[in-house]
Amino acid sequence: MLARMTHPRPFRFGVMAANARSSSEWTDTAKKAEDLGYSTLLMPDHFGDQLAPIAALSTAAAVTETLRVGSLVFANDFRHPALLAKDTATIDLLSDGRLEVGVGAGWMTDDYTWTGVEHDRPGVRIDRMIESIEILRGLWGQGAFSFDGDHYTITEMDGQPKPVQAGGPPIVVGGGGKRVLSTAARLADIVGVNPNVGEGKVGPEAIASMSADATEEKLGWVRDAAGDRFDDIEISILKFVTIVTDDRDEVAGKVGGAMGMDADTLLASPHTLVGSADQIAEELIAQRERWQGSYVTVQSDALEAFAPVVAALAGT
Repeated sequence: MLARMTHPRPFRFGVMAANARSSSEWTDTAKKAEDLGYSTLLMPDHFGDQLAPIAALSTAAAVTETLRVGSLVFANDFRHPALLAKDTATIDLLSDGRLEVGVGAGWMTDDYTWTGVEHDRPGVRIDRMIESIEILRGLWGQGAFSFDGDHYTITEMDGQPKPVQAGGPPIVVGGGGKRVLSTAARLADIVGVNPNVGEGKVGPEAIASMSADATEEKLGWVRDAAGDRFDDIEISILKFVTIVTDDRDEVAGKVGGAMGMDADTLLASPHTLVGSADQIAEELIAQRERWQGSYVTVQSDALEAFAPVVAALAGT
């Protein structure tokens, strides 16, 4: 088991949202998340049935005052880092410094099939992502920046505008494989410990990697790669299923069966939460003790039902 934290990082909570049928529905979601005490409204970045994140995050920031907004995560292969640096610095400026920038190597096969963008092997995609992170930080910084890499070249470019947050918005890198998580441990401010989606979809491999044992191994990779900076990293764990119920065992059995796992495995997974608000709060405290997972993000369908847990734990 991983070493326990001497001084656990305070909890904060995000909600993952992607769709709305109207402007008012989207802005109401952002306002409700802020009112209920969530720290951040987060969005994925795919070409399927979802809003475009740059426009939607900008809108969410514009109708709130304290709510942070962020990507989980921008798909690097579809966004040149110079353009992404400008877009994100603009959101950070206009939100008074409330942006988090998640950057991923790209993984969903459908995105590549639909667009015709070459779906290179994982090592190449990760190499590109690493270069992009260096370029983002360089263009967010002061003065002209140059970069000559294997995938990108930037020549004496002074990125404008500059973000409000010193050094630029926090960078989030998440994944379920050893190289991505090791890279995240070295480069990111926030590390997302996720299922392994190496097969290009959320299938049996990803579900199997949601287990407690798999998470133990992933946190080991992060700790080993981070070294002395591990305590400076915020660990984020995305919840794919969150059900607040007084019938914990029965619901866990049904949901686990639908996902191809037994109830005990589902209840032990850090990516699923089933139980009463009190039971879930106790589980999150135990997960933070074991895995340092202080940044907890639920799906938008749990926004209101999960709010009592947010009220009980946020900031503690």
